[in-house]
Formats: sequence, structure tokens, C-alpha cells
Amino acid sequence: MSRIGKKPIAIPGGVEVKVAGSTVAVKGPLGKLDWSLVQGVGVAVNNGQVVVGRSSDDRKLRALHGLTRAELSNMVHGVTKGYERSLEITGVGYKTQIQGRTLSFNVGYINPVIYQVPAGIDVKVDKQTLINIRGVDKRLVGQVAADLRAIKPPDVYKQKGVRYAGEILRKKEGKTGK
Repeated sequence: MSRIGKKPIAIPGGVEVKVAGSTVAVKGPLGKLDWSLVQGVGVAVNNGQVVVGRSSDDRKLRALHGLTRAELSNMVHGVTKGYERSLEITGVGYKTQIQGRTLSFNVGYINPVIYQVPAGIDVKVDKQTLINIRGVDKRLVGQVAADLRAIKPPDVYKQKGVRYAGEILRKKEGKTGK
């Protein structure tokens, strides 16, 4: 039995978990999320807890058992507290601006890079060099942060670019003249 999959998920107050066929819906104060179940994995809501089970000990089902439990746990956490990632922009003249649902990056390219923020994500820009990404879906928040970092990954020689807040980079030495 999966060690992760067999742990029950506690449902905090103000959160509703509904199982309808092969879909699990989690609704809380910050929003609503859905997850589609795979054939052979089942979910039951009992006594304020969510329990995930599987129909057989097939290798694929064992993996999906733990995955489903982890995703449901992330969904419950997301609709109660939400998820947040922060990015820093480092470099002379590097900055970003937000206009509605569009981010505009000036990071050393000839033209500014435009990024459309997906629905369900809130983005705040502080001092033109700090970006805070918030949302209820852990996967989506992480993917948006990765997409923004990929616009100009940090350079190992000059340490310029977009990086996660608190990310430590090892600076490489450049060529030596003699």
C-alpha cells in the first residue's frame, strides 16, 4: 500500500469536497478546483476526511494512488491558503510593468517581452523588479513562475536575469586575460 496514498486528508472548516463520478470538486473560500480520477482509483469522503483507495496492486495504480492523494491535498491547501511564488529581476535597466492582465519585461532584448497572465493567477509587481505570483492551483502558480523565469534565465557570469526569490546562484569566473 502506498505510504502517501493511504494517509487521510483532513477537511478544514469552510471547505467542501464533492465526488461526482470520476471528478472530485474542492470548493473553499479562495476558489474552486476540480480533479479527474483515473479508472481504478476511488475517493471517499467520511467524517471530515478524504480517503483515497485503489482497486488493485498494479504498478501504475500504485503510482497514481499517491499522486491522486497528493493532488487532492494540494487542492485543499490551495482553496484555504493559496500558493505564492516570488521572482526577482536583477540587472542594470531590467524591469517589468503590469498593465491589466499583461506583463511587459525589459530584460536586455531589443523589444519588450509581453506575457499574458492566465486566468486564476494574481500578479503584483513591486519596485519594477519584484514579482509576486498568487493562486489556488499549485501547478499553475509554479508553471507561471517557470515561464516568467524562462524569459531571461539568470546568467552564471554576470548574475543578471529573472530568478526565484532566495535562489542562490554560483558565480562562474570569466576568461582570465593572461
